[in-house]
Amino acid sequence: MLVTHPAPRLAMYLGERALAQLRGVADVRLNDGDADLQGAALVAAARDCDVILAYRQTPVDADVFAALPRLRAVVRCAMDIRTIDVDAASAHGVLVTRASAGFMAAVAEWTVGVMIDLARGISDANAQYHAHGAAEVRMGRELRGAVLGVIGYGEIARALCPVAQALGMQVLVSDPHATVDAPGLRQVDLDALLAQSDFVVCLAPALPETENLMDARAFAVM
Repeated sequence: MLVTHPAPRLAMYLGERALAQLRGVADVRLNDGDADLQGAALVAAARDCDVILAYRQTPVDADVFAALPRLRAVVRCAMDIRTIDVDAASAHGVLVTRASAGFMAAVAEWTVGVMIDLARGISDANAQYHAHGAAEVRMGRELRGAVLGVIGYGEIARALCPVAQALGMQVLVSDPHATVDAPGLRQVDLDALLAQSDFVVCLAPALPETENLMDARAFAVM
């Protein structure tokens, strides 16, 4: 198995415990460099490997599949598999998998932190203090009573929405592929969400139909 994560990022994404578990089931080969593997470098590193554990920015295209006849699986260490040519993988009989949903609480907490930062101008004030020794006095706003618009109702949204509600926010959700039936949430179409929300969080999956979803028209509606 080739683990493609650049050496400086390996501990952040996997760590010794995960590596030890991998080594318990496979002969593990690491990317010892600082750069993302791609093209000929990826092929050379994965020579004679059965499995590639692919970092989120590792592109695995048709040329790579053609050059690695022994390869049996590409295991993406994330949800997003846009960097992998799935059609080419299928043509070469290679299984492509992605990680199950994770980091829901972490992303939900980060989102709340960013909303508080924006509402109170914390980052702006911090930059002004460092640059000038004083910051412009501005009135912030509470999240309580504000309207949060959540685009996409997947695992992260299901973790975020009740946290926002606990803070007293009104929550709108737009997702044409999901039924939103949690108490207190209101499902609306995208334009209504954009027009009515004080904060918008885009949690839609990365798919061809969501490419450039937040475009100039969407921002104009906001």
